[in-house]
Amino acid sequence: MNVLVTGGAGYIGSHAAKALARARHQPVVLDDLSTGHAHNVRWGPFVHAQLSDSATLRDVLRYYQIEAVVHFAAKALVAESIACPLAYFQYNVAGTISLLESMLSVGVSRMVFSSSCATYGVPKHIPIPEDHSQIPVNPYGESKFFAEKMLEWMGKTAQLRWVALRYFNAAGADPEGELGEEHDPETHLIPSAIVAALGQRDCLEICGVDYPTPDGTAVRDYIHVMDLAAAHVSALRYLAADQQSLALNLGTGQGTSVKEVVGMVEKVSGRKIPTRYAPRRPGDPPTLVAKSELASRVLHWKPSWSSLETIVETAWRWHSVGRVVPTVAESTAVEGAIRA
Repeated sequence: MNVLVTGGAGYIGSHAAKALARARHQPVVLDDLSTGHAHNVRWGPFVHAQLSDSATLRDVLRYYQIEAVVHFAAKALVAESIACPLAYFQYNVAGTISLLESMLSVGVSRMVFSSSCATYGVPKHIPIPEDHSQIPVNPYGESKFFAEKMLEWMGKTAQLRWVALRYFNAAGADPEGELGEEHDPETHLIPSAIVAALGQRDCLEICGVDYPTPDGTAVRDYIHVMDLAAAHVSALRYLAADQQSLALNLGTGQGTSVKEVVGMVEKVSGRKIPTRYAPRRPGDPPTLVAKSELASRVLHWKPSWSSLETIVETAWRWHSVGRVVPTVAESTAVEGAIRA
């Protein structure tokens, strides 16, 4: 299929674009580069545009004869969403509306949506199943929840077929060294710990040591970005077979605390990480662990890269050993909006 990948210059989107190309699909990346990087676009055309640009969206969908959309483009920082909620609703909700309107106007009716476990809020029981109540506790989670509800209603009116993939904690890097996690500022735990181990920041700040967890630090379900990318390919295959629209968790079912992650980074790197304790971040639940048997059954998908050691090893290698960056001649990216 020809697949539009919104946000395909970002961390998860770029890994998914590579996986799509490996599966003999043609990814077409659309990204505004507000957080993504043009050098991550290597497996198909690149359109530098915003989701709010409906005219360009329609032109791209027609020009490349897009058959399905994988929608990653979003703002995704919990703390920032609390500080700037309207920006999150504008980007994540209004942007998705613009994309859906453009898709339906040209007859594209399949979407794989990048959702989040943040839609659940503070879970009532662990692990979290897909039918758990969704009561977000921050604007980021609310924006993803609202987008899911839009998909649900568009599906009920038979205009759209969709799969919403609720990620738990994406981590790790491409084992071939072509892609990794590069945010500015970096707020995610594993790359932050690695940067501290490399001496590129004074210390790692551990936010919250008084959670109701075994060691007092927050517990999360870490899933390798390669496994997430594979799930998107499987979801497209599922939609191509005219299956029922649904939401699926993507996780391992195993929880790991912040202190356990720090210990693994120290083990893999052979370096001591300087740390300091800080108060809890607003909007962070104590524990988030997935129940993901449904994804395994429906998509025939199973994590294969997601042991904590493998996640940390691939991330450490990408951050510390060196990154494979294409030359201009090697890159297949083509910037510019398409005017058919």
